Amino acid sequence: MADSEIIFAIEESPEGGFAARALGYSIHTQADTLDELRAMVQDAVRCHFEENARPRVIRLPAQ
Repeated sequence: MADSEIIFAIEESPEGGFAARALGYSIHTQADTLDELRAMVQDAVRCHFEENARPRVIRLPAQ
């Protein structure tokens, strides 16, 4: 059974932009803006999990 949620930590990259990493999973992504990062996180979760095993909620800290 899939976890009901997945939580990401977000950090500003020293080179510019933002990076996100999932807590408890090997999922990492980066983007230039927070809006782009949100889209990249959703895509990374879709790629990492099979459809029936995907968490229903993706949590990102408020920035």
